[in-house]
Amino acid sequence: MTTPLGPAVEPHAQAAVDDAAKLARDIFSGRADGYDRTATFPAEDFDDLFSAGLLAAAVPREYGGLGFGPQQRDTLPLWEITTLLARADLSLARCWEGHANSLVLIDGLGRPEQKRRWFGGVVERGEKWVGWSGEPQAATPGETRRFGTTLVPVEDGWILQGTKAFATSATGAQWAILFVDTAGPGGARHAQGSHGGLLMLACDLSDPTVTVDTSWWDPVGMRATASHVVRFDDTFVPHDCLIGEPGAYLDGQWQTAFVPHYAASFLGAAEAAYAYALAHLKRQGKGDDAYVQQRVGSMAVNVDTARLWLRHVAGLWDAGSREEAGVAGARARHVIEHLAEQTVQHCIRACGARCLVRPSPVERILRDLTFYQRHDNDDHILATIGRAALGERHDLSFHKP
Repeated sequence: MTTPLGPAVEPHAQAAVDDAAKLARDIFSGRADGYDRTATFPAEDFDDLFSAGLLAAAVPREYGGLGFGPQQRDTLPLWEITTLLARADLSLARCWEGHANSLVLIDGLGRPEQKRRWFGGVVERGEKWVGWSGEPQAATPGETRRFGTTLVPVEDGWILQGTKAFATSATGAQWAILFVDTAGPGGARHAQGSHGGLLMLACDLSDPTVTVDTSWWDPVGMRATASHVVRFDDTFVPHDCLIGEPGAYLDGQWQTAFVPHYAASFLGAAEAAYAYALAHLKRQGKGDDAYVQQRVGSMAVNVDTARLWLRHVAGLWDAGSREEAGVAGARARHVIEHLAEQTVQHCIRACGARCLVRPSPVERILRDLTFYQRHDNDDHILATIGRAALGERHDLSFHKP
């Protein structure tokens, strides 16, 4: 599918983006249904990303990576790869986001010896990373367990006890950045007052005290993210696995670098639905139907609009306009969620019920996008945008009132 918007990334990054596009189109899209049906982490996809030299996309060049991402001021190529992966499989893109965002954090806050150690594992051995904060404090109907972690300081580090929910890539990653509040359960989203109690701890998931409970994760969509419950039973985390200073994640508003990255995945879902609709409608000979033309026109405008928003935000990050990029990123996240949702609905209405019958990918796209949009509460995002416009106090990281 061509776009009238000109080249998406600079020439030096185009080869990597082209490689990702080929993998997504020729291989990953064909595996997506199987991973979804079995709720299995897309391990083979990550093996292929490693073989293609893409797994280290967010690793700086001096450590053997491609140097993409907001920390390196070369943001759009990373988001473009995410969009391409999401076109093939939104669950794959979510796992990829967690990996890439973790590397951005290590790049921004890690010490030189940490970077050498952990970036080397990605570049040389294909190690996969993820970040886990999820410790929901309100039980849902029928849910009896409570989630949360506690830390006990010891001489050389901490002892971690408890559980993380929504632990994406739980059965596939080798390392996780754990967001743990020394004040008690709740993770990053529930931190109150001083941010100094929120730690980012790198956890080696091969530790036998770390176990995965696969019984909880049975969602309507995003099944292949393998976002299970993970339990830590007196897991020792050494001091040299602390990333950044205590409170650095919230004080530095690092979440603002990742909010528009979610939108890149939404865009991929929209592009996949649009591509399916174009192929289906042409095959069915419905191109002369004025109502179909309107649906297709709306999809085309939606996709282009979303791409322009992402380019705008990426440009702000690359220019070092961090505060402006944070506000624009929240706006892009809000707008692109709705553009993607509308595009999928236009596809369904134009193509009819058959596009929701497997093996059509639209059925999976609808479920995955519906679920993934819940990653942040759009009402809170929009209120945050309004507070920022009014000059009122606002939180661009987690959109809390």
